[in-house]
Amino acid sequence: MDPKEYTDYDLEQDVHRITLYSTVAKEHQHISRKKRLYLHLDMNCFYAQVEQQAYNLYGLPVAMGGWRKPNGVARGIVATASYEARALGVKTAMSAFEASQICPYLVFKQIDYDKYKAISRQLKSILDSYSPEVEKYSMDEYFMDITFLLRKARSQLEAYARKLKEEIYRRLGLVCSVGIATSKTYSKLASDLQKPKGLSLILTPDDAAQYIYPLPIDEVWGIGRRRYEHLKKYNIHTIGDAIKQGKGPFQKLFGEMQGQLFWETVAGRDKARVLIDEVHIPDEVSYMHTFSDWTDNPIEVKGEIVKAVRKVCYRMRGYQRKARRWGCHIRYQEAHWEGHSFTFTTAGFTNLDDYVLDACLTEAMRIVNSALERNIKIRGIGLHTIEMQQTEQGELFFQEDNDLRGLTRAADCLNNCYGPDTVAKAAIHESVKGNTHFVNRS
Repeated sequence: MDPKEYTDYDLEQDVHRITLYSTVAKEHQHISRKKRLYLHLDMNCFYAQVEQQAYNLYGLPVAMGGWRKPNGVARGIVATASYEARALGVKTAMSAFEASQICPYLVFKQIDYDKYKAISRQLKSILDSYSPEVEKYSMDEYFMDITFLLRKARSQLEAYARKLKEEIYRRLGLVCSVGIATSKTYSKLASDLQKPKGLSLILTPDDAAQYIYPLPIDEVWGIGRRRYEHLKKYNIHTIGDAIKQGKGPFQKLFGEMQGQLFWETVAGRDKARVLIDEVHIPDEVSYMHTFSDWTDNPIEVKGEIVKAVRKVCYRMRGYQRKARRWGCHIRYQEAHWEGHSFTFTTAGFTNLDDYVLDACLTEAMRIVNSALERNIKIRGIGLHTIEMQQTEQGELFFQEDNDLRGLTRAADCLNNCYGPDTVAKAAIHESVKGNTHFVNRS
């Protein structure tokens, strides 16, 4: 066996979506300005669609992430839902209880990552036969460089995409939406235009003006809520507004170079590469877990915090990233996500569990015990990085213990080879029992 297999990190472990990144990053761009053609493929409601197929639930409203207690009461949070459920008003992040009130016959299924990853690998093998350059953006989204079809007629491109969609359905029994465009950004926007089972081509300025320009500008990679708020001050609400005003407002807001990259992305002029072998590293690593039921046991909550630190630090080691500032959330109420959030700082940049636990536990357990003294039970916990960067350079006033790092590395190797939690702190076994969004954790 290749020794590398013992040290490969499972960065999709317990994560709904891990590969959010921005194509405006300079390192993701081609150097040349050669014209290219991209295809973006999006499996429609992937988790729900797989479960509909597996359990013959075609046409029924399915919600992923929830479950029903023996008395029929729905618990959990909706991670995603089938189009049948969405049409009835079921939304992502809605409580399962609320979703069941909207649709009493809603089918709840927990997330089975092993199943989805296996199907995603089959999907990738199909796509590899259609293009030599295929990027896995997430388990259910892929990019393909199809520049070899650049000079083909629109009808030929449509035929190519239909053939791909038909083969996926024939071999996997799943449907998808496809977008084709001369920029990577616009291909992703195009695949979202006619869901489900859509096929959209953005090949000319007229295509872009008709279908892309009316879209809100915050649908573009890199334009999040805060940047959108800044752009609205310049009366830029849609992609078309940005095209009319040019790159000036972007450079004033985000700097000359970054503003130029943002505007080129919004204008469909990005030179983004299809990233074949690179790991997509998010700006933030986070973990959130809502318990099946309330708990008033502080030892169980402590076990959940240990588990959260373990999950976040494991992924950071896989990404080869470290953090110094962190955020923690202790959730109290179900209906409004009420609770208490706080930030904390480790002694230096680290991705080792022990340092994060030492910095987090005292304040977290103070909040937990304070809530329990007021007869407020605990319903969930969350942990996320605030300041994360790639750094192996030693710090002046902080240095990780070499023995602790070696021990952590050895534990990761065993867990990567034999399965998660083969080697783990005993405290994680004192966590809150019950169902979760994920089959493998229930």
